[in-house]
Amino acid sequence: MPRTPPRTAVARLAAMLFAVATLLPFSAAAATVKVEGRQILVDGKPFTPRGVDGQQRLGLLPGLGANTVRTYGDETGYVLDEAQKHGLKVIAGFWLEQPRKGFDYKNLAQVGPQLQKLQAFVERFRNHPALLMWGIGNEVEAELADDSAVWPGIEDAAKLVRRLDPNHPTLAVLAETGKHKIARLMKLAPSIQVLGINSYGDALPSLPERVHEQGWRGPLLVTEMGPLGQWAAPKTAWGAPIEPTSTEKATLLSRYMTALLPQTQGQFLFYWGQKQEVTPTWHSMLLQGGEWQQSAEVMAQAWGGKPPNGNRAPRILLLRFPQGNDWPRGDTRRAEISVDDPDGDPLGVVWSVMAESTDRKTGGDAEAVPQNFPQALRDPAPKGVGIAGLEPGNYRLFVTVRDGKGAAATGNLPFRIR
Repeated sequence: MPRTPPRTAVARLAAMLFAVATLLPFSAAAATVKVEGRQILVDGKPFTPRGVDGQQRLGLLPGLGANTVRTYGDETGYVLDEAQKHGLKVIAGFWLEQPRKGFDYKNLAQVGPQLQKLQAFVERFRNHPALLMWGIGNEVEAELADDSAVWPGIEDAAKLVRRLDPNHPTLAVLAETGKHKIARLMKLAPSIQVLGINSYGDALPSLPERVHEQGWRGPLLVTEMGPLGQWAAPKTAWGAPIEPTSTEKATLLSRYMTALLPQTQGQFLFYWGQKQEVTPTWHSMLLQGGEWQQSAEVMAQAWGGKPPNGNRAPRILLLRFPQGNDWPRGDTRRAEISVDDPDGDPLGVVWSVMAESTDRKTGGDAEAVPQNFPQALRDPAPKGVGIAGLEPGNYRLFVTVRDGKGAAATGNLPFRIR
């Protein structure tokens, strides 16, 4: 093994100068972002943010036509650096604490430290070349009977940000429009320059109209969107939400994207990663292994990109229990599946059984992953699987279909053992 040659004084000085340079602010390369009417301008040129909420596999995004990533808080530093490597912009989210969890915006002992933390956040990242704008909280007003203290709290934060950094706009993100939310935001938080709305499913096509009815005339971003929220999904007789397959999700998502593109100034799909929320797959656009699903093709089609390596994801054409999804203990039932791959790739099919989730949260709060029951699988095969040997209770059968080229399809069936 060769030795490292000793450093000369010149070499040591050069290394020290390089280390200092890496700690300096990014002001020379930082963009100036302005809002004019409904337009967002980056260094004077119109810019339409298109992208995802999440932080994994950012290198795939430019090829899909995406240009921006949105963060929620603690992950911002990593995402800014990673986005810069791939030519992406970032909406840097700062997590304003939520009153639904006990935070009091009338209590200066709580608000003061939060604003100090925000100031440090802005001062740390304001000169980063990947920065597009500041996200001032996420759904801070959600699930409140009285949200009167929230709007001044958002205003105090937004006013501080604009004083510290006049070169990047402020964005507020609300959980849907409500009847008067946006009007209250405009009146009580006038330092907000860009409006973000989190919306899902059949609420999406009417979103722009509902926003403009409340008087908003600035840029509108759909800051979270997905094909179906679990709160709006049909349910089994025992109350389990029925999740669409990844193929069904892509069909819905394509329709919503077509409706929103000409009426909004940016769209962000949730969630570019893997997240347990009712199931491990409901909002997850990526699998734990990093495989992408058909939703990536929808993004590419809407934004003028292409799926990775020109590969298309597998499709699930049929997934069902032919004899029903509710049977007595001791019976064996078989699920059927029919799959296809547009590129003709050979497909691998993997089955699993999990308990129905009982750790249901709201607002996207962290949930525990339910127990797995591998012993319940009988004769797993590419066209189906048997289920037996389970105690009475509520469960789900999951299937993952992979093409071996980085793409996958997912689906699940809730079932009950009596």
